Amino acid sequence: MVVAKVSYEERRRQRLEENRRRMEELNLPQLSQALRNFPSPKPSPMKRVKPRSIQKQVVVVRRSSRVANMPAPVFKEVVIDRVAIPRRIYRQRDLSNRVYATEEARQEALEKAEQLQLSLESEFPTFIKSMLQSHVSGGFWLGLPVHFSKKNLPKKDEVITLIDEDVNEYPTIYLPRKTGLSGGWKGFAVAHNLADGDALVFQLIRRTAFKVYIIRVNSPAEDKQL
Repeated sequence: MVVAKVSYEERRRQRLEENRRRMEELNLPQLSQALRNFPSPKPSPMKRVKPRSIQKQVVVVRRSSRVANMPAPVFKEVVIDRVAIPRRIYRQRDLSNRVYATEEARQEALEKAEQLQLSLESEFPTFIKSMLQSHVSGGFWLGLPVHFSKKNLPKKDEVITLIDEDVNEYPTIYLPRKTGLSGGWKGFAVAHNLADGDALVFQLIRRTAFKVYIIRVNSPAEDKQL
């Protein structure tokens, strides 16, 4: 056991001596000392970041002339669970001046319109429309007969001209997906002072033009002069 221990210590000493000799041959001790004496690099100063300045601009929200000219909305407080919550109240349209035709007067105007329709040239398609309040006030939307529209009118949005009995022309926008007249119909209705119960005869004289005959509700009994 003693011989083995001495042999181990001798081999360990020989390895250390051999490692030292190799280090001296490679000049490692001198390099290590030189690195210790070499001044360490100065840390680079941190770049100062200039804080961004955020400019606040006042943006004026533009409102359309139609909305800008409308009266300001009225708000009313509504109490819910003892908490007052402002609630917008929309001004209702004044309908007090509306005049509604009686069923007898409406039917009489329709009968006169049917007589007029029979006297028109049959080569031009025709239909009769009895006026309602939605046609002549408020919404100003005129729905046309679906079957007539699909058979005779354009399949895409088109300008359709209404020609009254004085040969005055009124362009309107026809919407086939809704089978009705939108923009421009209000101008025609207002210009001719149409009322609830009036009966109108539409005669398609061209692909995009109607001759329109108006039978006034409660009008005199004499026949309509063409």
